[in-house]
This record gives sequence, structure tokens and C-alpha cells, in this order.
Amino acid sequence: MIPYPRACGRSEGPATPYRPTAGASTLALVKIYTRSGDDGQTSLFGGERVLKSDPRVTAYGDVDELNSAIGAAAAAEPCEFEIELLTEIQGEAAIDGAESELPELRQFVLPGGSVKSALLHQARSVCRRAERSVVALSQGETVSPVILAFLNRLSDLFFVLARLANHRANTRDLTW
Repeated sequence: MIPYPRACGRSEGPATPYRPTAGASTLALVKIYTRSGDDGQTSLFGGERVLKSDPRVTAYGDVDELNSAIGAAAAAEPCEFEIELLTEIQGEAAIDGAESELPELRQFVLPGGSVKSALLHQARSVCRRAERSVVALSQGETVSPVILAFLNRLSDLFFVLARLANHRANTRDLTW
């Protein structure tokens, strides 16, 4: 059996291979599809059925995409670059700490440079989209202001980390 690969910065123990449960009485097949969304609807927690274009579903999806973008940035080389921060995303002070290492910003920075930086810029832009979706959702639903502030600061953090990734890799930011 092929073991699942370890992601950058994860535990150093051996990866756990997939092992199906033995015995026909305990083996359950899990379908990837349920057909319940074929009509353009999905279920929210609690069972309410809504259109997949519902602002709640859009916001959830955009935040899910952001989570994937963070995972991609964390998995990219160099593995040790801010891995704890990327996997835990905590603290506004992280922006100030990362920015203190950088030269003063005098031009507009384009996404790119090192792979790590480009993926962090991608996470930043996905975060901005998630923020817009959550703001739109807040026009008709109750959304904690903490969530809006978090997404706003998180995108700022990704911008600074993208610059820092290039700086530490001795790669110039692409400027305009």
C-alpha cells in the first residue's frame, strides 16, 4: 500500500497508510455523490435546503477555498517558512513582526517572485474574495464583526508574508 504523503512541516513520524476495514460485515462503501444536490440545492447545517447560489453557501465556499489556498502555501517549499503561523493563523502582531524585516514599500507589488510568495499572494486574493462574500452575506444575515475584521487583517498578513517569503529567498518583489 502507498502511504499518504506528509505535508511540509508536519510530524516526522511515518505516514499512516490507508487500510480498509477487514470483513464484509464491517466494510461500508462511502459514495462520493449523493445526488441530493443535482437540482442546484444543498443542505445547510440543521437541514435547511437552499440554492447553491445562496449568499451563505457562497461565503462558506469562498472561505473553504481560502483554507485550501492556505494549505497550498503551507505545503510549498521552503517548508519551514512560517509553517506554524500558516497552519494556526493567529495574532495580528504577526503582521508587524513580519513587516519589521522588510524594506519600506515604495511601489505596488505584483503577485509572484518565489513560488511560496506567489501562493501567499493567491491566498491573499482568495481571502479578499471570501471577505467580499461575507460582507454581502452580512447585508441579509447576522455576521459577527469579528469575522469581518479577521478576514480583513488576514489578507493583510498574507500580503506581508508574500513579501517576506521573497525577501528571505533573496528574490525581488515584482513591482509596478
